Amino acid sequence: MRIKASKLLSLILPVLFLYACNSPYTSKKRGYYKIDFPERSYVKFEEAGFPYRFEYPSYARVVRDSTYFDQDTLNPYWINIDFPSLGGKMFLSYKAVGGSSTYKVKQPDGTYKDSVGKNVFDLMVNDAFKLTGKNEVVASSIKDSVFRTPNGVSGVFFRVGGNAATARQFFVSDTTKHFFRGALYFEATPNADSIRPVVDFLQKDIDHLLQTFRWATK
Repeated sequence: MRIKASKLLSLILPVLFLYACNSPYTSKKRGYYKIDFPERSYVKFEEAGFPYRFEYPSYARVVRDSTYFDQDTLNPYWINIDFPSLGGKMFLSYKAVGGSSTYKVKQPDGTYKDSVGKNVFDLMVNDAFKLTGKNEVVASSIKDSVFRTPNGVSGVFFRVGGNAATARQFFVSDTTKHFFRGALYFEATPNADSIRPVVDFLQKDIDHLLQTFRWATK
């Protein structure tokens, strides 16, 4: 005996309805992989000839890189601190106030051309704020705060909220000789919720770096 489709549906739907009503609903929360953070310990960065000193995590590695965002630095004091187990990297750049550096200057056709310019303190400070401000499109907030460490080092720290490429940036300077800048980036696509635990963990390491930072005496 053949049963019409409409009649078959009329028999099945009540059963599905009763099953749905009697089945408990369990909400599924959105989650991320659990991260096993390394134990904190620090080592000193005291390379001969470098104009600065600081302490960095033992589970990180310092890498001398000749490029900074695919640009030739031509500066022997620019380094990266890599966090392999956490997928993060801190770019650290240095410029001597009053010295000369190669800058990328945008041309009318949209291309960039290398140009040698003088490192003026006020201009470097403005550049640091501009580089942080580039995250405004995706950042939920940008907070800057002035600080001074026990070693007498002064600077500005930036906390960038939201899905920005960098969550933490800073610069320190004595205004007359040295200018040092740092920016924390992650290899993965920025997602504030997923990287927040790592950012919070590395925040203490950044604080330690700054608290132990000092200018080298020659």
